[in-house]
Amino acid sequence: VAISLYAALSAAYKSMQAIYARPSGYQRACREPRGPVALPSVDVIIPAFNESPVALRACLSSIAGQKYPGQLSIYLVDDGSSNLDAVTAVHADFARDPRFTIILLEENVGKRKAQITAIRRSSGDLVLNVDSDTILEPEVVKKLALAMRDTSIGAAMGQLAASNRHDTWLTRLIDMEYWLACNEERAAQARFGAVMCCCGPCAMYRRTALTSVLDQYETQMFRGKQSDFGEDRHLTILMLKAGFRTEYVPDAIAATVVPAGMRPYLRQQLRWARSTFRDTFLALRLLPSLDRFLTLDVLGQNIGPLLLAIAVLAGIAQFAQTWTVPLWTVYMIGVMTIIRCSVTAARARQFRFLGFSLHTLINIFLLLPVKAYALCTLSNSDWLSRGSTVKKSPRDMSTPATDTLSPNTRARGSHASFRRQNLARDASRPMAYDSLSSED
Repeated sequence: VAISLYAALSAAYKSMQAIYARPSGYQRACREPRGPVALPSVDVIIPAFNESPVALRACLSSIAGQKYPGQLSIYLVDDGSSNLDAVTAVHADFARDPRFTIILLEENVGKRKAQITAIRRSSGDLVLNVDSDTILEPEVVKKLALAMRDTSIGAAMGQLAASNRHDTWLTRLIDMEYWLACNEERAAQARFGAVMCCCGPCAMYRRTALTSVLDQYETQMFRGKQSDFGEDRHLTILMLKAGFRTEYVPDAIAATVVPAGMRPYLRQQLRWARSTFRDTFLALRLLPSLDRFLTLDVLGQNIGPLLLAIAVLAGIAQFAQTWTVPLWTVYMIGVMTIIRCSVTAARARQFRFLGFSLHTLINIFLLLPVKAYALCTLSNSDWLSRGSTVKKSPRDMSTPATDTLSPNTRARGSHASFRRQNLARDASRPMAYDSLSSED
């Protein structure tokens, strides 16, 4: 019964998702302006914590090289990194560019507060949040800014790809997972102006909309504890609650580093699952005011895994008690996997998506238990993947809590010890942004 209900729900959900994922006339009009358009000022904000110098330089170079005719200001916020000595040279190189402002926080305050520090110092019409291990295509800022010409749009996200997708079999799967999340889930939600999560690596916000929810964003609480992760999903939900539309721009491509090993991948998924569950409760109040497809979307993403978990547990119990394989369950899961991967391969025009069927096994035997554990530990706010900062020596503690490097100020050193973080060993490799449109 559980697997049959799961199949029916998935068939309805995925079929409608595929239909709505095609760009609408409204979305095409937003991306294809007629004649010259006055572009707003944009502030790009990059919080960084213990980032590798190679990845950070690649990220900042891609932003410095943006082909944006409007005013562009770039704020790099070092969130109390313990490897400040290693990245000081990177800071100094970009501080010479008048568009850059380098903000050094004396202590680690978390990604969200680091973002807010720069948001309150900046003044551009639009704010673009970028992760420090992400590389942007040359016209990402322009494409996102054009999509936000409609003042009813409060936020917009670009398409994500894995910059290190050739590293391991897992990074290849994650790259395909990102394609599906962007070009199916987000694209379908964007049809109704309600992308439920503008992903952190590359998301743009209208400043007037952002400032209206900034206090709520900064002081998010869950069960009496301050919430410090899932900032992208929570901020998106706040935008929707405030009455703004959220958009997806598929040709604004950003390549970000993804976990190359199973352990960091599962830790990331655990953190994301907790964030999703927390903000789903908040999003439920929005559903009556949104299109009914969004209700089906929320059911598909939350009830679907529950039904699948019940079916798998029932199948395991049957096998343990009777030594007979639950053929109906295996058959339904196999058929749904083949159909989904085949349709995706046809849509993306890439045969590699047939290999995404391997993700079904990961989902059943690893991700479902992770989601169950996340649901039971929602109050845990541990990032799981972040290193601890090294405490400053007494002479460092006498310096101001925040230091800023302007173009005319030399980057300062740090007495903190260097701790190597290999977050993006391939970020320096030239990235051909063709992973979503060409054959492997």
